[in-house]
Amino acid sequence: MSGAFYIAAVGLDAQQQALDAIANNISNVSTSGFKRSQVRFAETLASVPAEDFVRADLGASASTSSGVRPEIMHLLNEQGRLESTGRPLDLAINGAGFIELMGPGGQTLLWRGGALDLGDDGKLTTAAGLELKANISIPADTTAIEIGTDGIVRARTSASEVIEVGQIMLVKVENPASVELLDGGLYRPREQARLADAKPGEDGAGILVQGSIERSTVDLNQEMVSLLMVQRAYAANAQIVQAADQLMGLANGLRR
Repeated sequence: MSGAFYIAAVGLDAQQQALDAIANNISNVSTSGFKRSQVRFAETLASVPAEDFVRADLGASASTSSGVRPEIMHLLNEQGRLESTGRPLDLAINGAGFIELMGPGGQTLLWRGGALDLGDDGKLTTAAGLELKANISIPADTTAIEIGTDGIVRARTSASEVIEVGQIMLVKVENPASVELLDGGLYRPREQARLADAKPGEDGAGILVQGSIERSTVDLNQEMVSLLMVQRAYAANAQIVQAADQLMGLANGLRR
C-alpha cells in the first residue's frame, strides 16, 4: 500500500516542477531575449534486482521501472521575434549566440541582448549596469554609436570622425542543460559548461541587429493550455493519495 503513496508523491513532485517552469515562463512573457523552459520527463530505472528475486515477466538480470525524473530544459535555440525600436542602444541577436557579460565578483553571465547604456566611465553596459566582457569604452565627444552586424562598434565624434572602439563577440552554448537561468533573462554557465567563441556572422552564432530587441519566446496561449494539463495531472496524483488513504483505512479496520 505504501507503494501507492510513493508513486503519487513522485507524480506530485514532477507536476509541481512543471508548474513552476510554466509559471516562470508566464512571468517572463515580456522579458526581452527570454527563452522559455520546458519540463521533460525521463523514465528512471531501478538497479538490477537481487539474484534470489526472479519475476516471470523479467529476467534475473533485467531492470525495472522506478518512476520518472523531471528535467527542466531551457530551449535556448528558439529564436524570438525581432522588434525594431529605432533606439541606437537597443541590441538583439538574430541567431543562437550569446553576449558575455561581467557579473558581480567577475563571473561570466550570458545575455541575449536588450537595452544598452553608458556607464560613468564611458563603458558599454546593460541597463542593469553589467559591463560587456568585450570592455568597450565610448569617447566622451561621441555623438552617435554604430554597431555592425559583425559586432564592430564605431563611435562618431563631434568632429564627424568615425572611430572603431571595439568588437562584441558571441559565444555558443553546446549543452543548454549546462546553464542556469537567472532573473532578467540572464544565464550563468555551470562549471561543466562548454562555451564556443564565435564572431558574429560565423559558425552559426548569428548576427547583431542594432535598434532592435528580441521578444520572449513564450507563447501565452500555449502556456495556458500547458498549465491546465499540468493542473489536471496534479489533481489526478492527489486523487491517488486519497484513494490509497481510504484503502489503508479499510485495511486497518479489518485488522481490528
